[in-house]
Amino acid sequence: MNSNKFYFGKKILITAGPTWVPVDRVRVLTSIFSGETGLRIARYFSNLGADITLLMGPGRAKFDKNDWNSMNIEQFFYYEDLDKLLHSKLKEEKFDIIIHSSAVADYTPATKFNGKIPSGSKDLTIQLETTEKLVDYIRKEAPESFLVKFKLQVGKSQNELLDIALNSLKNSNANLIVANDLDEMIGENHVAYILDSIGNVEKALTKKELCEYLAVEISERF
Repeated sequence: MNSNKFYFGKKILITAGPTWVPVDRVRVLTSIFSGETGLRIARYFSNLGADITLLMGPGRAKFDKNDWNSMNIEQFFYYEDLDKLLHSKLKEEKFDIIIHSSAVADYTPATKFNGKIPSGSKDLTIQLETTEKLVDYIRKEAPESFLVKFKLQVGKSQNELLDIALNSLKNSNANLIVANDLDEMIGENHVAYILDSIGNVEKALTKKELCEYLAVEISERF
């Protein structure tokens, strides 16, 4: 299928960037991810004629004027912000495709501090609890959307990474999953494996290839 024609007019929701979870009113827990990959994906699909809604977290990715003109961009900071945005968007609109690339927090402090934790403590313990998986809500609320999930690991072999990703895809009932290892993500070089539910794999070596291959893989399975 010619993906250049396929995407014209398709409604695509993309999440990107990290999420914050508050430790107190001035401190947060977050991740190192910038949101650049999600922004690159959004730009690529927008250039193919898709109607893009991009939910972007507080990373280092920089928008340009054309981004604001060509896409519906909504920025968030906290995990709870993204949760509310997803609930709102998925109740208001129907999306053909959802690409969930945001680095969503897996943990949040069990106790919320209303002010600022005093400085100078030599021994501070913060108990963490798991957050709810937003991708599970996405699939529940948008059962007919083509769902692409992302899975990051660190220091895994290729076979280990693919096994973990395939199980993750099945657990979320996603259509495709993009698996990558932090050790293979350096600037434009970005090794990523695009898997479907029966284990077919397409390997990208750069962010540019990831965008291109992802567009083809979605269009062939939609």
